Amino acid sequence: MMMHEIELKARAKINLALDVLSRREDGYHNVRMVMQTVDLYDYITIRKTKSPGIKLKSDYKWLPEDERNIAYKAAKLMFDSYSIDEGILINIHKKIPVAAGLAGGSADAAAVLVGLNKLFDLKKTKKELMDLGYQLGADVPFCILRGTALAEGIGEKLTQLPSMPFCYVVIAKPLFSVSTAYVYQNLDLNNLSYHPDIEEVIKGIQMGDLEHIAKNLGNVLETVTIKEHPEINDIKKKMIEFGALGALMSGSGPSVFGLYKDKKEAQAAYTELKLHSQVKDVFIATIFNRER
Repeated sequence: MMMHEIELKARAKINLALDVLSRREDGYHNVRMVMQTVDLYDYITIRKTKSPGIKLKSDYKWLPEDERNIAYKAAKLMFDSYSIDEGILINIHKKIPVAAGLAGGSADAAAVLVGLNKLFDLKKTKKELMDLGYQLGADVPFCILRGTALAEGIGEKLTQLPSMPFCYVVIAKPLFSVSTAYVYQNLDLNNLSYHPDIEEVIKGIQMGDLEHIAKNLGNVLETVTIKEHPEINDIKKKMIEFGALGALMSGSGPSVFGLYKDKKEAQAAYTELKLHSQVKDVFIATIFNRER
């Protein structure tokens, strides 16, 4: 029986560790990151339509609904790559904050690739979809893989790691957004006094030791974003004051996450951050590990 509609959860990511090794000649940077999927997601439905072509709608008024949207680009890439000549309507219900260091756009694009593969019974492997997703952005392959992974190169070389231990994740998005390009352009690689210990984070994951992971969280991009927006540091301190084992800015920011073992502490931190003058959105999520 032919499928006519599919519903998907496009899940956000956080960076447990993010190091920048060098600037490449093409303008990108070589990075080393430990990435983790969390159970905060946009809800996406894709439905076949009678009229051919791609239509996209979103409940978020600032989101473009044409080829400027990465989810639309993902659909067009699938249509062009696999000669799909039917029509679809993509509906995006946004929950992941935009321009927040949580890969919301990349997660949407990944969900569209996975969804169209199922909807049109293309039988493409996860690896094929990840290779295709890389054409859209460096975070898209991880958003297809999901779970816990070491990312290298510009973020596209992925090594699956054992599943991170379960915990609660409080995510706070400040009032402002930041440009990823600006953060990387202003990173002073020659004068970094600190690099996160990626190996220790991986060791914590392998041991299943949440405290060890939390103790070694680190992100070199904080050197740029926190200098511009010291409020990020205030939010991190507030999370730790309310019981976080560790807190860190995710990606190029400005979102901050805290790892909590105890649900009550996570809820108390959530309530406190809701009242914080510099915070726009707060979420309680959990670690999401891919189905084995």
